[in-house]
Amino acid sequence: MSVALKLLAPNDFETFKRIRLEALRVCPEAFASRLADWESLPDEEWRQRLTNNPVVVSLSGDEPVGIMGLMRQQASKMAHRATIIMVYVRDTERGGGRAVAMLDFLLDHARRLGIRQVELAVSAENPAATRFYQREGFHEIGRIPAGFLYEGREIDEIMMARRLT
Repeated sequence: MSVALKLLAPNDFETFKRIRLEALRVCPEAFASRLADWESLPDEEWRQRLTNNPVVVSLSGDEPVGIMGLMRQQASKMAHRATIIMVYVRDTERGGGRAVAMLDFLLDHARRLGIRQVELAVSAENPAATRFYQREGFHEIGRIPAGFLYEGREIDEIMMARRLT
């Protein structure tokens, strides 16, 4: 299956907003941010977030059904590193290669930017995501005990990395 992807530009903020809010609404346990953190953002802030970090969406027709972002480290001695953020694929679209396509797209983009290492954090309560990242060449580099607090529960974060060089 060929997966349609789009790298979002600041003017695509409505598409970004639609899929990001869906992700936070449907899978609140999977993200460090809460829906309330994003719902009240002014349009200019949505545009700004697309200016600062590359965000790719997976499309079914014109409808965004998946999202993944890349956040580069800003400090000069750490600018060779970036973090995969905002990973989400709509339930009905999982298993069709969308996550792999978005990840491959962002890793190629990262290489063009001179990024040498990509990192991410995944909930210890999401073994399917951990297995996905392992299949894609990421390995565990550590764990943050109680990294997430969700509905009063402390959930460990698994830190993973993949070298691009």
